[in-house]
Amino acid sequence: MKLLLASASPARRQTLLSAGIDPWVAVSDVDEEAILDALRIANPQVSPTEQVSALANAKAQSIYQLVVQRREVGEPVPDALVACDSMFAFQGEVVGKPHSPKVAFERLRRMRGRSGELFTGHTLIDVSTGRSTSAVSKAVIHMGAMSDAQIKAYIATGEPLEVAGSFTIDGVGGPFIDSIEGDHHGVVGISLPTVRKMMVSLGLNIVDFWERDAGRPRPVQPPVRLLDQQ
Repeated sequence: MKLLLASASPARRQTLLSAGIDPWVAVSDVDEEAILDALRIANPQVSPTEQVSALANAKAQSIYQLVVQRREVGEPVPDALVACDSMFAFQGEVVGKPHSPKVAFERLRRMRGRSGELFTGHTLIDVSTGRSTSAVSKAVIHMGAMSDAQIKAYIATGEPLEVAGSFTIDGVGGPFIDSIEGDHHGVVGISLPTVRKMMVSLGLNIVDFWERDAGRPRPVQPPVRLLDQQ
């Protein structure tokens, strides 16, 4: 069976690869800011859980429509697809990707030596039935003490600019995460236990998505994107 990852995140794909699943990849073009603006207008106190859930569901449904179109013309489609979105909550503020070095620097200075919560929303769709389920994983992140020079050096790598919260645990930022309470994989971007449980709720079995050489070292190949399938 084949899983499609509705995300361009290399970390999410690598997490699945390490777990024996080599997914197809497709990236949705949903307007994330418009979705979040609509949520905040409807409820100014919208929670991080509601925000990541809404974004993950919108991404999944967008890609599912593409999958349906392909199936209708007889093209190959995956058996299931999963979409994710992550946000970091710190001192009552929900923060996403900083995008700029200035924002990342100010944010990391405030966060150093303190703790926050990382929320990752997941939506899984069974392509054969159209049934879907959603879940959110959460982890408390305890940030290490970083000097201004270390923050500048970290930002210079470019890594923190396009990740939720301005940090990673599986890359250059790893040494500055003192500890995690909760789901490690959810912090990377996709929670394997959460995906397993969602699959169970839809009558799917995660081991059916394993590749034949699951568990054996192998070179990482470029991702197969949905539109590449003929």
